[in-house]
Amino acid sequence: MAEKRDYYEVLGLKKGASDEEIKKAFRKMAMKYHPDRNPGDKKAEEKFKEVNEAYSVLSDPDKKSKYDKFGFAGVDPNAGFGGGAGGSGFSGFGAGGFDDIFDIFGNMFGGGGGFGGFGGNRGGGRRRNGPAKGRDLQKGITITFEEAAFGTKKTISVTKLVKCDTCHGEGNAPGTEKKTCQRCGGTGQVSSVQRTAFGQFQSTGPCPDCGGTGFKIDTPCPDCKGTGKVRKTIKINVDIPAGVDNDSIIPIRGQGEPGENGGPNGDLYIVIAVEPHDVFTRTGDDLHLEIPITFEQAALGDEITVPTLDGKVSYKIPAGTQPNTVFRLRGKGVKNVRNGRMGDLYVKVTLEIPTKLNSKQKKAIESMGKALGPSCYQKKSSFAEKMKDLFTK
Repeated sequence: MAEKRDYYEVLGLKKGASDEEIKKAFRKMAMKYHPDRNPGDKKAEEKFKEVNEAYSVLSDPDKKSKYDKFGFAGVDPNAGFGGGAGGSGFSGFGAGGFDDIFDIFGNMFGGGGGFGGFGGNRGGGRRRNGPAKGRDLQKGITITFEEAAFGTKKTISVTKLVKCDTCHGEGNAPGTEKKTCQRCGGTGQVSSVQRTAFGQFQSTGPCPDCGGTGFKIDTPCPDCKGTGKVRKTIKINVDIPAGVDNDSIIPIRGQGEPGENGGPNGDLYIVIAVEPHDVFTRTGDDLHLEIPITFEQAALGDEITVPTLDGKVSYKIPAGTQPNTVFRLRGKGVKNVRNGRMGDLYVKVTLEIPTKLNSKQKKAIESMGKALGPSCYQKKSSFAEKMKDLFTK
């Protein structure tokens, strides 16, 4: 049996990661390996199981604490620590407070029971002809740095299955009716008995006549060919809130594909990519900026103009400012998408040394150096003293 990987390693995290980091890593990894996106890929299926098992432990404060202290033994139900990852790795969800936009995988990938058709049918199994949520969809869009900071509205095009207008999703041609399958009586399931040397065994499976739907269509709809769905490209308006960042996900409920047998539509998830800015870089809700200054400005102090996302501001740098000093402008960052608080702007001043000097400029600098004298350079003088002591011992 393969040795288990560390749960933090599975999610690409370091030990001690915050709840928010764990949630974000889980969303990213689970979407990557979800069976709906990797049909028939056994390796992805195993990865998906592994990711869910890791999250079921790390999202539960009690299990996480035991795992951090005792490793796998702390969450092994047979190890005597009172924890346990639920054996299959699919129990324990909800304990970690997963109350954000996903409402856990039942809403994230649909599928009626469990995880979008993978490991589903929990609690005894759902009948094939029962209501089932439609397939969830994902769409990536790219926005500018400013649009991410201030929010914007976008209209996107999505090609997907939609309910057939001709038959209203029923599958049968207008003016005709579906018929209850005579073989299964509309249940969608049939039972069979198999005789073996060990006795009789009864099994239940989808009805072969109706494919598990419970009804038959003699006259299919000419447009959807009896499926009740047709593929179309539609336009959807998306409100992007202020403060989103790379890999932010915006759910649009009900804009996935149609459900089965009266089930709800799936959801559409918009994945955000943000273009880099020419001047600013971003860390969380904070912005960072580098501004070059001259020797005179650093030595004598000056009032400089600092660009922000909502205009220019003046800032007084004090005399004697050293290279790479960082100043903080409160509230000039990006709005937090959850609580609305503003981040800060960190301005780093860098000293620019002039190049390509002519003879007159060189003499002026030499004269300034002589006028200043060694006493003006405290760090240099201190280093010279240390050098002197080093070589006189």
